[in-house]
Amino acid sequence: MIEKIRSLPHCAGIYQYLDAKGRILYVGKAKDLSKRVKSYFNLTPSLTPKTTLSLRIQKMLHETSSLHYLIVENEHDALILENSLIKQLKPKYNILLRDDKTYPYIYVNLEEQYPRFDITRKIIKGKSIRYFGPFSTGARDILDSLYELLPLVQKKSCLKGKKACLYYQMDQCLGPCEFPVDQEQYQEMVNTAAKWVANKELLIPKLRTKMEFYAEELRFEEAKALRDRLERIGRSTEHSQIDLASNEVYDIFAIATNELRGCIVRLFIREGKIASSSHDFFAANDQYSRDEAYERALVNYYGNEKPPIIAPILLHDSFESQDWVAEHLSQLFEKKASITVPKQGIKKELTALANINALELLKSPQNDKSTLLEGIAELFHLEHIPHRIEAFDNSHFAGQATVGAMIAYSNGSFDKKGYRTYHLEHKDEYSQMREMLTRRIKGFDSNPPPDLWVIDGGETLRSLAMELLHSSGTLIDVIGISKEKVDAKAHRAKGSAKDIVHSNQGIFRLDTDDKRLQFIQLLRDESHRCAITFHKKSKLKEDQSSTLLTIPGITPGKIQKLVTYYGTFDAIAKADFKTLQELIGTSGAKNVHNYYNLPKSQ
Repeated sequence: MIEKIRSLPHCAGIYQYLDAKGRILYVGKAKDLSKRVKSYFNLTPSLTPKTTLSLRIQKMLHETSSLHYLIVENEHDALILENSLIKQLKPKYNILLRDDKTYPYIYVNLEEQYPRFDITRKIIKGKSIRYFGPFSTGARDILDSLYELLPLVQKKSCLKGKKACLYYQMDQCLGPCEFPVDQEQYQEMVNTAAKWVANKELLIPKLRTKMEFYAEELRFEEAKALRDRLERIGRSTEHSQIDLASNEVYDIFAIATNELRGCIVRLFIREGKIASSSHDFFAANDQYSRDEAYERALVNYYGNEKPPIIAPILLHDSFESQDWVAEHLSQLFEKKASITVPKQGIKKELTALANINALELLKSPQNDKSTLLEGIAELFHLEHIPHRIEAFDNSHFAGQATVGAMIAYSNGSFDKKGYRTYHLEHKDEYSQMREMLTRRIKGFDSNPPPDLWVIDGGETLRSLAMELLHSSGTLIDVIGISKEKVDAKAHRAKGSAKDIVHSNQGIFRLDTDDKRLQFIQLLRDESHRCAITFHKKSKLKEDQSSTLLTIPGITPGKIQKLVTYYGTFDAIAKADFKTLQELIGTSGAKNVHNYYNLPKSQ
C-alpha cells in the first residue's frame, strides 16, 4: 500500500480505503490525489496515521489495509462521483444522510388564457411561469384548498372539452370551456390564489371557517378531513417574527449535534418571510464529521437538476469543501452559486434561528421506534442504526407464478412507495433469492441501498446476501429470520412463534415477547404478505391467460395485444366486438366475444 501511495498521480479523482475483508470504509475526493492521500499518513520510517488527525480518522486508517483510486477530469466530476459512490456503497466512515428528497413547488403559467395552479419538481418551460415553494409538506393540501375555495379551471383537460362538466354544476368552476368568462374577473381569482399560496396565514382562516361550517352542519367526516389538512399545511412553517420587509429569498441550512444524533434544519425565505422549513435527523457517533455533513446536506438537497427557484444559500457554519460545492452548484444552476456564512445583521439572525431550531429538535425525546432500532443495532452489532430497512421474501405454487417481494421501512412506518415486486425465473428458493437480491443490487445507482436487509430464511440465505453485497462493494448489515424447527418441521403455533434470528454474531433465540424479535417478525410478515398477494395476482393472470389459449385462433401474441390494450382480463371479457376486431382480426374477435358472451354448454 505504501508504494501505491507514493506513486499516486497529481490529478483530480476519488479514493477509497478498504479493510482486510475488502469492504469499503471511506470514499473521498481530491483536487490532487497524491497530496490528499499523503496528508493522512507518515510514510517514514513506516506507514502510520498522522497523530494530528481526529480520532475518527485515525481509527479508520488503522482499519485500512488497501487503497483504490479513480482519476476524473476535474473537481466537479470528483464531487459527483464521490456522492454517487457514498449513496451506492454506504461506506462505514462516511456521513450517511437520507435527506435527498425533491421538494415540490406550486406553479402557475400566466401565459395561459385561464391560468391554473399545479405542482412540479422541475422547471416548466414558459416565459411567464411563477413558482412558489419549495414545500416540505402540504403542497397538495394547499392546491386542493385553492380549487375548493375558488372556481378556477380544475383540470388540464377541462379547456379541451366544449361542454361544462360536473365541476361547473358544483359551482367549483366558471366553465370557460362553454361559457364566456371575463378574463379580468378570472385574473383577480388567480391573484387571490397566488397571495394564499405565498402567505399561508391568509389561507388558513378560510379553511378554518369552512371546517366550522361542516361541523355545524354535522358533516363530521368532512370537518375532520379539513382539520387534518390544516395541520399538514401549518406543519411546514417555522413561526417567527422575522420579516425582512423586502422581497429577498434565501435557502438556509444549519446542522447541530449531540452525543447520539444530528439534526439538519432547512429554512426557505421567500419574499422576505419564512415560507417553509424542514428537518432530518441522522446518526452522529464517533464517525461524525460536520464538514462532510454540510457537504452531503447541500449536494443531496439540490440533486442533479436545476431548481425552479434559485436562492442565495446561507449557512450557520463554514465547511471544508465549500468551494467545491459552490462550483458544482454553479454548473447545476447555470449561474454563479452564492454560499455564505453571515457574520452579522439579519442574515446572521436567520442562520441563528435555524441553528436554534436544530438544537431544540435535538432535545425532543426519541420515539419508541428510534429506541427500538438502537436496541436492534446494539444487540446484533450492526454497523449503523437501521433507519431504513428492506425485507425480502419469495412465493410460488408448485413452481408456477414464481415471484419475489421487497418491502421498505423508513422513518417509523412502512414506505409503500419503496416496495418492489419481481417475477422470478428460478425454481428453487436459493436461486430465487439470489436472482431477486442481484436485481436489487443493480438498482442501487437509482435507488440507494438501505441500512439493513432482513432475509426470510436461515444462515444459508443470509450468507448468500452477504456474499452478493461483498462482491458489489456495498456495506449493508444483513440479518435472517427463520422458523423454529420442531421434529424437523417449522413451528408456527399462533402466539408462540419462536423464530430464530441470524446475524454476523451467530444465532439469537429471543423470548417471544421481546420487542426486537416482534419488530423483525413484523417486517418478515409484511414481506410475506406482499409476496403472497403478488403471487396470487400473477397466478390468476397466468390461469386466465391459459384459459384464453383454449379459444381457437388465440395465440400468445394476440393475448399480449389484448392485455396491453385493456390492462385486465375482466376488461377483455367486457370488450366491445369492434375494438376486439381492430386488435386481433374478425375471426379472433368473434371467438373471444362468443367465448365470453354465449352461454356455456352444460
